[in-house]
Amino acid sequence: MDGARNGPGKQPRAHVWKFLFSGLVIGVVLSAVFAWALNATDQRQFCATCHIMHEAAVTQKMGMHARLSCNECHAPHALLAKIPFKAQAGAEDIIGNFQGKSIPIPASKRHRDVVNQNCINCHAPVNATVASMAVKPYCTDCHRSVAHRRFTPISERTVGYD
Repeated sequence: MDGARNGPGKQPRAHVWKFLFSGLVIGVVLSAVFAWALNATDQRQFCATCHIMHEAAVTQKMGMHARLSCNECHAPHALLAKIPFKAQAGAEDIIGNFQGKSIPIPASKRHRDVVNQNCINCHAPVNATVASMAVKPYCTDCHRSVAHRRFTPISERTVGYD
């Protein structure tokens, strides 16, 4: 009777709802897996699996930003900017591992800009009281060892990028 009401050659409406519901469930599951993977690959434990990042992961663990994930500083926070940035940075790290690049890989201007913007965003209340914010182009020019190598004596810390 249901087939007669829908007309010849038409599928019953139940099939349409099953198709839509299945698509919704698959979309939710894929979104959850993607969110989990994005979060897992932000963490120090993941970053430390590459030999190039091992020293950075160990020193970050001892630093004052130890409670943060690596990509809270080293990747854009906006999702549409973060995904391609992480993909490119990850590819560069993988290639660097295979090529035996020096440890750590020197940061490009693009990476320094992202880290600097994240410093500014997280420390905005403090930045408002700092008179010398415009003296150097990057926060890490003066605070290079804040996140990594916290225990290096101030007299032995370097300023700027090589």
